[in-house]
Amino acid sequence: MDRRLPLDGRASGLMLLLCLTWGLQQISLKAAAPLVSPATMIGLRSGIALVLIMALGGGWAAWRQSGLTRWRPGVLAGALFAIEYLMVAQALKLTHASHVVVLLYTSPIFAAVGLHWRLPAERLVRRQWLGIGLAFVGIALAFLGRAPQGAMPEAPAVLLGDLLALLAGASWGATTVCIRCSSLSSAPPAETLMWQLGLACALLLPAAWLLGEARFTPVPLAWAHLAFQSLVVSSASFLVWFWLLRHYQAAPLGAFSFLTPVFGVVLGLFLLGEPIEARFLGGSVLVLGGVWLASRR
Repeated sequence: MDRRLPLDGRASGLMLLLCLTWGLQQISLKAAAPLVSPATMIGLRSGIALVLIMALGGGWAAWRQSGLTRWRPGVLAGALFAIEYLMVAQALKLTHASHVVVLLYTSPIFAAVGLHWRLPAERLVRRQWLGIGLAFVGIALAFLGRAPQGAMPEAPAVLLGDLLALLAGASWGATTVCIRCSSLSSAPPAETLMWQLGLACALLLPAAWLLGEARFTPVPLAWAHLAFQSLVVSSASFLVWFWLLRHYQAAPLGAFSFLTPVFGVVLGLFLLGEPIEARFLGGSVLVLGGVWLASRR
């Protein structure tokens, strides 16, 4: 029997902070891109965070106790995590950070569908299927057939960036399903995070080199972005997220995820000066409404 708790005040407050942090994550990657390529930044932050978790977060103790017994789901979850962020890194080169945030955080939709088929406690009802359909109508409205804007790349490149961000969201949803439906669901959060950070570092840094994106300019601003990405995003926020997944029902947690793209769009507007297109805004409202419906129980 699934004994995970329904959403309460503590979980709601933590999710609010996580949404703000994750919304700022893509903005930081985009802002730092002239100094540090996104793929390099993500690979470096994953390696730094891995060392921190091992040293301070009890990760090494968790690994010594039982980490190797869960190596198969661990490798799968880590590979999906690395694929997610490789696609995010490439998407940020082609489209607005606000687009990436909205499409990336369709992940609860993919997770809800996957969990529907794997866990009886997570079966979707008609209203939730309606939300899934509404979200994908919003995606089509916001990102298909859009003309290039201002200094943005040509339309095919923008569409490719949007598609990569959507696939990153699907990969994140698949990661959630992998964790919930394997022995990782009962593993310490530090252990799960170590698998993901380790694979992300091991795969993304070589990928950045192969793609000709191994770029890091050692100036104070670059170090500041790296510190935020390593200490806040890849260490603290992910540990909290896995702790929530372990103790609370996944679908109610997803109800808060719609705030992340809201924060991302607002931060992109004020910090990066990104335009808010009417078509994008209307489609995003449908996407977020669909995610909210699909996440409700």
